[in-house]
Amino acid sequence: MTYQSIVNNTRARLDHLFQQAGRIGARRPALAMALLLGTGVAVGAGAGLADNRMLRAELAQQHAQIAATKLDAQREINALAARMGELQAEANRLNALGERLTRIGQLQDGEFDFDKPVGVGGAGPVRDMAKPELNAGMDKLASQFKASGEQLSVLESLLFNRQIDMNAVPSRAPIANSYITSGFGGRADPFNGGAAFHKGIDFEADVGDPVLAVADGVVSYSGVRSGYGNVVEIDHGNGYVTRYAHNSRLLMKVGELARAGQEIAKAGSSGRSTGAHVHFEVWESGRVVNPVKFLNQQSPLKG
Repeated sequence: MTYQSIVNNTRARLDHLFQQAGRIGARRPALAMALLLGTGVAVGAGAGLADNRMLRAELAQQHAQIAATKLDAQREINALAARMGELQAEANRLNALGERLTRIGQLQDGEFDFDKPVGVGGAGPVRDMAKPELNAGMDKLASQFKASGEQLSVLESLLFNRQIDMNAVPSRAPIANSYITSGFGGRADPFNGGAAFHKGIDFEADVGDPVLAVADGVVSYSGVRSGYGNVVEIDHGNGYVTRYAHNSRLLMKVGELARAGQEIAKAGSSGRSTGAHVHFEVWESGRVVNPVKFLNQQSPLKG
């Protein structure tokens, strides 16, 4: 029953009671007055009860609307939080990729600081941002992250390939903390005294000192060669082969992978030698070349 129907019914009852009271009042005035008073109290109580019910119903409806609004708002917040988590993960990936590129590219420390906050600013006024505008901004940021990630991945691949090429070029000494005792080219033969061509350079060493690979490569020879004694040869690709001679012991076998700086033999005085040392040769496209230009990390690919 609606509020209006209650009011209409109440009015009808009042009209009926007033008519009845008029008939009674003509005969008994006191009784008519009591009847009217009782009717007024009853009607007032009924109307108040109806108003109460209406207020409670409206209040319950408002509570339900507030609860539904809060639920919708929480769903939107959860969706934004999930999207923010995706963007944060992508940002972390790009930061890690940038740090790898910094190491591969051998950039100076501090040249790119990925933990340093980016300076921003701007003039007012500031206004509230609508949800569609916020979603559009996050979509744009996600697109920028994707494009940057693709570009950095390509750059990483290029730098990685270049790093592989650089690691495969002789670019260090075959023994640590040493010095050259005999250079490349013409010299007096140490045994017969006549003129001779020295195909490599000799480094001072003691028997048992570690002999190190000067670049990444695959061992192409490990054994004895006439005049050289115990020899290790490494094929680095790109036409480069290095030879390490007069060793006391060989540590690598043919077909094994040698990394730059890895110990491949022990220094000695085997073969045609006057004393312990490391004889080092570099061959480029089948032609012996002066190893000096490859020493001290001066790879021809660098710079």
